[in-house]
Amino acid sequence: MRAIESPVHDRLQRALASGWVDVAWLAFAAANLVAMALVPRWETVPFHFIWVSLTIVYGYRVWESFRTAVVLTAVVVSTGVLLTYDVFRQGELADELTEVPLMASMFLAMVWHAQRRRSAMEGLRRVSDANLRLLQREREFVQDASHELRTPITVALGHAELIERGSGDPEMAEDARVVIDELVRLRRLADRLLLLATTEDPDFLSRSSVDIPDLLAAALQRWAPIDRRWRLGPVEPATVDGDPDRLGLALDALVENAVKHTAPSDEIRVGSRRSGDQVTITVADSGAGMPTDRLAAIFERFTRLDPARTRDRGGVGLGLAIVQAIAQAHGGTVRVRSAPGAGSTFELTLPLGRTPNSSAGARRSVLASPRLQEGGLRG
Repeated sequence: MRAIESPVHDRLQRALASGWVDVAWLAFAAANLVAMALVPRWETVPFHFIWVSLTIVYGYRVWESFRTAVVLTAVVVSTGVLLTYDVFRQGELADELTEVPLMASMFLAMVWHAQRRRSAMEGLRRVSDANLRLLQREREFVQDASHELRTPITVALGHAELIERGSGDPEMAEDARVVIDELVRLRRLADRLLLLATTEDPDFLSRSSVDIPDLLAAALQRWAPIDRRWRLGPVEPATVDGDPDRLGLALDALVENAVKHTAPSDEIRVGSRRSGDQVTITVADSGAGMPTDRLAAIFERFTRLDPARTRDRGGVGLGLAIVQAIAQAHGGTVRVRSAPGAGSTFELTLPLGRTPNSSAGARRSVLASPRLQEGGLRG
């Protein structure tokens, strides 16, 4: 609950929780009691000052029941005695005495509501703390499990590769390749689970100046061997303050998703555009597209629109969740536009860095590649 409170409210609460507030109120109440005794003609003014100040202090302090009962009894007795003495001394009507139980009843009503609110807030805080502990244990479990899985997976993968290379039996070699594919998929799953489990760590990002054209160039050169119609552009120069490795991973996940849902004859276009203080990286494809009613859940973990097809191609349903986590860690967003038969367009929007970059070297480097031209040659 403290995470949603403002710093000013926190400082005020700490100040009111200190003992000097009680001392100040006691001094103020004693002064008003003296005024009631010395100036009986105006005793109702300090009388109401005492009760109003008590209500205000209690609203911030919310004492425990015993302390509240002691203070209330002291105020009722002291103010009641002074009012009774004044009535008998001046021969006034006793109607003023009814104000004492009336003010006490109003104060008790506020105490009841304040205690209910306090109990509710404490219950909510306990639930929140329990949820935080549960999330922390879950994160630690995923991290530990991912770390522990990587070593046996690596060992098993090495032995499977040795069996494949050394086997003279074609059937055994094929079985070894199946094992290798499954172990690679399992290692990818462990790595991605570990990445998602560390997204909230303070050292999740290692920030530096990242040139967007360079980022796009590196991604296209990595994916150029895949048989697709690759296209570049438009690319607008931009620089962001981010983690180049994490952003490269997010861009690879978007391109990988496009490759999974396209055929060799389909087009995949990568580009960027600037808008105000933001830059948007786009990955668009001319594949089969996705149902619009499924787009809202596409960035959730383990979401697969076509489980059978995705499993065959090695997907585990974590790539787009990683993209969203990396985007949010950079203060950005990711969204998708798609429709059946119209392809899909993913947009990764990031805040611009402080230092603009107008270099076109990365774009020229990409266009110089024999596999990638502005016109979009096949991979």
